[in-house]
Amino acid sequence: MRNIPIVTKNLLLVNIIAFVATWMLQLRGIDLNDICGLHFFMASDFQVWQLVTYMFLHSGFMHILFNMFALWMFGVVIENVWGPKKFLFYYISCGVGAGLMQELAQFCSFYLTISSQDPSISFSELFIIGQQLSMQLNGWTTIGASGAVYAILLAFGMIFPNERIFIFPLPVPIKAKWFVMFYVAIELFSALGSSGDNVAHMAHLGGMLFGFLMIRYWNNHPTAGYGRNRGYKFFDTLKENFERRKGAKMHVHEGGATRQDDWSYNRQKNQNQEEIDRILDKIRRNGYDSLTKEEKQRLFDSSQE
Repeated sequence: MRNIPIVTKNLLLVNIIAFVATWMLQLRGIDLNDICGLHFFMASDFQVWQLVTYMFLHSGFMHILFNMFALWMFGVVIENVWGPKKFLFYYISCGVGAGLMQELAQFCSFYLTISSQDPSISFSELFIIGQQLSMQLNGWTTIGASGAVYAILLAFGMIFPNERIFIFPLPVPIKAKWFVMFYVAIELFSALGSSGDNVAHMAHLGGMLFGFLMIRYWNNHPTAGYGRNRGYKFFDTLKENFERRKGAKMHVHEGGATRQDDWSYNRQKNQNQEEIDRILDKIRRNGYDSLTKEEKQRLFDSSQE
């Protein structure tokens, strides 16, 4: 756990704590899923804040195991690339977006159900009927971090499209971009099919859709500090430059400079290199956005030397 970035670690802990709390409260006759799960917006128990709380609840051990394993496996990489603030914003935003897509899917399902019984029902009358059935609609409840987790999978596929990963039960590794497309195809097929498997496929697709739009926006607005991450590219460039300079052991001044001058120069150069190494390590751990203004300026100045 010490090597897991701060946001990913805390997301794992909060999900696990919520899962244990749900199980313990159920023994006392309290269902946390009814309180914090995402209800259909026409249901009597719907609350806006459920768009956030629902993504920290899970229905069973296998449900939370898959989501937390994927969050750990891919979230660690994405957070190290983006930094904690951007990663958390992306995760929560995509989770909320997934919830909104699930609400839209449930509304369409509600409309089709009512119109199949009475085709003459108008759109405005649909809300009146929903108000009358608000207690029954409480059964439509969504829980799980899958929407946000699928958005993390998408981010990994977009940032590292050619990275090869092993996926059970495939015997050979496949590129991340094909892995993501494969999952999109499965979720789309499952969402269109009336399988009745109680899985929020539209929430999964919704998380990926919001993630895709967000990453595309960041890629098209690099001056805002977004995209694949200016710090990530900047770090790669700096790393190459600094590696080329490590060969210089001793600087010799032209014009008969003293040995003490050379020692002073090299001592200062080593101190500067140590400072740069410290900043680069900070980027590796927390992302470029974690740097102070002075540290960013120090990197920029060094890259121009």
